Amino acid sequence: MSGVRHMKVTPEDAGLRLDRWFRRHVPEAGFGAVQKAMRKGAVRLDGRRVKGNERLETGQDIRVPPFAGEAGLQKNKTAPCPALDDATVAEVRGWVIYKDDKVIALNKPPGLPTQGGTGQKRHLDGLLDALKYDAPERPRLVHRLDKDTSGVLLLGRTANAAAALAKNFASKDTDKRYWALVTGVPKEPMGRIRLTMDKVAVRGAERMVVSPDGKPSLTDYAIMDRAGKRAAWLALKPHTGRTHQLRLHTAEIGHPIVGDGKYGGEDAYLGGVISKKLHLHAESIAFTHPDGGRLRIAAPMPPHIKASFEALGFNPADHEDPFVDM
Repeated sequence: MSGVRHMKVTPEDAGLRLDRWFRRHVPEAGFGAVQKAMRKGAVRLDGRRVKGNERLETGQDIRVPPFAGEAGLQKNKTAPCPALDDATVAEVRGWVIYKDDKVIALNKPPGLPTQGGTGQKRHLDGLLDALKYDAPERPRLVHRLDKDTSGVLLLGRTANAAAALAKNFASKDTDKRYWALVTGVPKEPMGRIRLTMDKVAVRGAERMVVSPDGKPSLTDYAIMDRAGKRAAWLALKPHTGRTHQLRLHTAEIGHPIVGDGKYGGEDAYLGGVISKKLHLHAESIAFTHPDGGRLRIAAPMPPHIKASFEALGFNPADHEDPFVDM
């Protein structure tokens, strides 16, 4: 059927009810339309019929049918992606930093959502046809990055490859490194942040908060360099994949990521020549390739973070992994 999509359950959505997954990832479809599609068998989970109260597991395949014209459809709030003309295809392929017959790795630019949502005119999921190359099918997303976070993002070029990569994330076999510019300097050169996190609505917008009823989250950090007491370059190693985990964790220890007004307020801005954009970059990821063997892929920083590092005297070329012995 034309317009059918297949989407993989990411680690961040593990445990979520299927009907709530649709509310999060297919907001243009009303509750009634989704329920009707499930009853008709148009929505399937790993190829089988399913009900809305089914709990999801990482790596499962969700068949998403087209909802245009379905009874109960809400007004479509998601603007279509622009046509994939030659310039768009060239732009998207310019983000590729690794490619073989099973895996594509992108250096996702900041400001680009991974998937669509209310008011999103352009998102990576809508651009994946540009990355088919000579393959018969478009690659599949296996994890996500926040809209304003840049860096390494993995795609599976086949269903089996995507499932294998998703299992990497579910089993904690992936080893991720993020770089962040934060305001101020933590007292300890290395540390571990443990919080229980939950999602709440604040003035009509969702955000993460520390809550005793939330899910556990864990991040290791290390100071790579500092600019007096003004700012620090941190390496971050998340052991869990909660929404906005690194942003909340750094803010909770009193050192919000530069540009993150959502969690740091006015304290998240350094002023002067330092950009107001979010300074969080998925610098590298190590994982087991679907064909076997270990692969590590690193992504260069985007221009605004590179300019801030240069202004503060930080040299990314002169560093070692602080977590190598952990």
